[in-house]
Amino acid sequence: MNKSFQHAAEGMIVKKKRTRRPLVLASLIIAMFMSAIEGTIVATAMPNIVGDLGGFSLYSWVFSAFLLMTAVTTLIYGKLADLFGRKPIFIFGVVVFLVGSLLCGFSKSMVMLVFSRFIQGIGAGAVQPISQTIVGDMYTVEERAKIQGYLASVWGISAVLGPLVGGLIVQYSDWAWIFWMNVPLGILGMIGIVLFLHEDIEKTDHSIDYAGSALIIISITSLMVVLIQGGVAWSWLSWPVIGLLALFVASLVIFLWHENRAASPMMPLHLWKNRLIALANVATLTSGMIMIGLSSFLPTFVQGVMGYSAIVAGFTLTMMSVGWPIASSFAGHIFLKIGYRATAILGGFALFIGGLFFIFLSADKGPVWAGAGSFFTGIGMGLTATTFIVSIQNSVGWKTRGIATASNMFMRMLGSALGAAILGGILNTRMKDYLSDKGASLGQNITVNNANELLAGNSHLPAKAMHLLENALSHALHSVYEAVFIFAVVTLVLTIFLPKPQRKSGYNRKN
Repeated sequence: MNKSFQHAAEGMIVKKKRTRRPLVLASLIIAMFMSAIEGTIVATAMPNIVGDLGGFSLYSWVFSAFLLMTAVTTLIYGKLADLFGRKPIFIFGVVVFLVGSLLCGFSKSMVMLVFSRFIQGIGAGAVQPISQTIVGDMYTVEERAKIQGYLASVWGISAVLGPLVGGLIVQYSDWAWIFWMNVPLGILGMIGIVLFLHEDIEKTDHSIDYAGSALIIISITSLMVVLIQGGVAWSWLSWPVIGLLALFVASLVIFLWHENRAASPMMPLHLWKNRLIALANVATLTSGMIMIGLSSFLPTFVQGVMGYSAIVAGFTLTMMSVGWPIASSFAGHIFLKIGYRATAILGGFALFIGGLFFIFLSADKGPVWAGAGSFFTGIGMGLTATTFIVSIQNSVGWKTRGIATASNMFMRMLGSALGAAILGGILNTRMKDYLSDKGASLGQNITVNNANELLAGNSHLPAKAMHLLENALSHALHSVYEAVFIFAVVTLVLTIFLPKPQRKSGYNRKN
């Protein structure tokens, strides 16, 4: 009797420890849906948020704060996931993300919103990279290319709803719900991971590179403050700018020196000796800049310059999310047939075409032109993102797959963070210069922050002043899209220089 009970208990334990892959994958999809829809909803709602809270000069910080912390913590979470397992780190990240989402919805000023986005970003750093890593653990190489394509496709399909839902929310409800809707999604994702993911973790001595983490935060934050505030709040030769640039260089140099000596480095620099990983990561950086350039500033152009509604602005951004899943599914099928290099070059060329559309974007082109550019950009993002992730994961073993995956996600988030800072700095500087040159003729002191009234639709300013603001915004955003085109050209060149695959890849199925 006791023996039978013991055998039954052992059988239950064995059954309990078996990971149920379809249910885990569904939970990861829900979590990634939450992450994807967050980005596109916020971008669509930002003109309305700025119109409500004010603080247009802090516009790019709403994106930069989130992306900075996401980028930095991505590496930390990747390392923690290799040490403690994917499951506990994933759950912790989702909880922090949801706390930040709640605070964002309750924000009463742009400063509070930026602070809440910092918290949200700390949690977001765990969601996408660890989701990708869990998939890499559960599936073989042949399955991985297909599943990663599906995962990216679901991410893209979910993002299609973001701009549309965002437009509906800001038009018919309170913009706070764009953040609060994350709560039920996050809870569902966590429940699935808790119940259905079971992993065996090797007992190792845990060593976290806290010094490296602090140094990279100091370095990137210093640079971003300079890029956003330089030429607007401070002159380029002012002591704050010089001091922050010196801090950036010093902390970056110390970080690189420290990583070469650390027992368990935050970002193992030996990964960058692999030409595939190095070039793929740099191309991911520049493509991240392209993505944030559209996500952050296209709705502003459609609403502020073209004069269309938030729903129409959401449509133009949705087209990127339509092209992304189509290309991701295509990449998952052709990756093993034509190789990662050819697939990546196709993606780079699509980004180049998308960049051309935005170079020639103007108010009279209309939202269809903007949507077409978004669609080609989505095609390029889908082809390159899926290809880079799969090829990097296939080039390393289990023990470094978490940090290798995180390094790629880090570069995308870093690219987005730096892109938001660079493009936000261009936007503020160009608008300030334009208003300074043209505003004097009106006899009014029109500043960058008066763009709040343009986006909110307020009309207490004279018609000439509103027209001046519209022209200034159009002029500044055109400069932003010129920079986006440059990033697209660089990405295409980097894909061309990826190493040519050997006839027999030698990928190990167990990897």
